[in-house]
Amino acid sequence: MNDSEFHALADAIYEHIEARIDESGEDIECETVGGVMNLTFENGVKFVINRQEPLHQIWLATRENGHHFALQGDQWIDNRQGHELLSWLSLQAKRQGGVELPL
Repeated sequence: MNDSEFHALADAIYEHIEARIDESGEDIECETVGGVMNLTFENGVKFVINRQEPLHQIWLATRENGHHFALQGDQWIDNRQGHELLSWLSLQAKRQGGVELPL
């Protein structure tokens, strides 16, 4: 994968997450600036999702831990624990943010 392909894929994931947040009706503030997406939940919990261009990875930082996701096939998979990005983000939104966020 080259850098252009990585950016297109990362953009698609960011757009998907933002669209699902909008559709959810949950009170989650979503702001993306310079390739970094910040999610702030009503209970004050914050998640940061950012691109790591040199590694072609998407990183997710939550209150509990940081995760590094690399593209495997058509899914972003955590290289340490094997979690899929969207399902893991949804689970952590429920656990930490206290909201249902189907992704």
